[in-house]
Order: sequence, then C-alpha cells, then structure tokens
Amino acid sequence: MEPVKISYDARGLAEPNAQAPGTATVTRGPDGTAATFDAAELTTRQINLELRRLVYDEGVDEVTILNPGAKHSLAVGILARCTITIDGSLGYFGCGLIDGPEIHVKGRVGWSVAENMMSGVVVIDKNAGSLTGAALRGGDVVVRGDVGARSGIDQKGGTIIVGGNAGTMTGFMLQRGRQIICGNVGGGLGDSMYDGAIYVGGKITSLGVDCVEAELTADDDELLARKLRIYGIEPPGVFRKFVCGRKLWNYDNLEPAERKLVL
Repeated sequence: MEPVKISYDARGLAEPNAQAPGTATVTRGPDGTAATFDAAELTTRQINLELRRLVYDEGVDEVTILNPGAKHSLAVGILARCTITIDGSLGYFGCGLIDGPEIHVKGRVGWSVAENMMSGVVVIDKNAGSLTGAALRGGDVVVRGDVGARSGIDQKGGTIIVGGNAGTMTGFMLQRGRQIICGNVGGGLGDSMYDGAIYVGGKITSLGVDCVEAELTADDDELLARKLRIYGIEPPGVFRKFVCGRKLWNYDNLEPAERKLVL
C-alpha cells in the first residue's frame, strides 16, 4: 500500500478529501456481522471513517481494529450499540463521546480515555493515563492496571473501576457516580467532590477538601461484589468508602473581603 499523504486546507481541516478506505473484511453469519481491518497504514481520520462506515452503513455488530499504533482520538463519537475490539494501544482522547458501544482495548491508553462517555462499556487491559473518564456521564470504564492523576475529574455519572493504583486528585470535583479503586491512591482524594462515592481497597496518601470517610452499607457491598465479578477483578479485601462532607455545598452571601467592609 502506498504511503498516505496528509493534506490540509486554509480552514484548518485535516484531510478534507479523506474517504473511508473500505479495506475491512466483513463476515456475515447467523449470529451477526463481524469485520476486521488493519490500521497500521491508515491515518486517524481514515480509521474513524472506516469504523463509522462499518457500524452505521454496513450495520456490523462486531469490529476488530488491528495495529492501532497508539494513535490519538480513535473510536470517538460512536452512538450505536456494537462491540469494538482494539488490538493494541491508544493515544490521547480514545473512545470519547460514545453512547452505547462496548469497547475492549487490549493494551494501554493515554490521557482522557472515555471522556464525556454517555453509556456503554470501555475495558482497558493495561494502564491508563491521567484524566481517565473525565466528565463521564454513564456506563462503566474499567482499567485493569493503574490510572494517572485526576481520574474521573468532573464525573457526572457511571462507574470507574481500577484494578491497580490511582494517581493524585482522583475524583476531583466528582458530581455523581462511583469510583472503585482496588489499589492505593495518591494525595487529594475526592477534592471538592459534590456527590457520589469513592471506594478504595488500598492505602490513601491524603484526602482532598471536603472528602470524608463513610460507613459501608449492604448496598455498597453488593455493588462492589457485582461490579468486580462482572469484569473478573479480584477483590483486594476490605474497601473503605469516601463521600462529600457537604461543607462546600453552601457559601456565605458575602466574600471575606466584602465582609470586612460591611463589619
């Protein structure tokens, strides 16, 4: 295959004339339709165009992408129920803005995987970078290895499950949803969280502002056992639960500088 030449136009649109390469092998059977294509010689846009062609135009149920080459922004914006297997690693912003698909990444991912995900499942076999599940709204994001800093920042729903350790400021500004961290967690856990719950099975360097420990309930135990069982993750032992202390829910009418002037 000849090398792909990337073109640009004055409006800043990359590859304005790019078309889906149509290189996938499609197999139709009684149980559904499956397709596989090699992404080694394709650009990011061509990979996404081919994926969308298969899911939307061909109605393929299962897509396998070979040799993704840790490219950025792959498998984004898929708004259909399907199964996508990525046989390799992804770069930044993979699997973002999705609503419905089940995605299995057989490797590592960079920053901001599953950003603004609405529903579905994303499973990563190895480690993930910072900002995993940023602004997550629904579905499950499962990282079998470790995650970086600020995982679940501004999370608004769904569940983030980490089989290993998590970095600093995990759960920063958590608004709703759950995080299950089987390993250790860095400093600033749950800083400025508003609602939701964070479960930790290992050691915690420090708690963030307005993050407090709460008692585990029978519902919590059922949730933890069920989620870990679904994804085949071994429980670490005893979990601890952390929630919002609600001290930041209400603010004084006057800022400190204004209060001094009034008083």
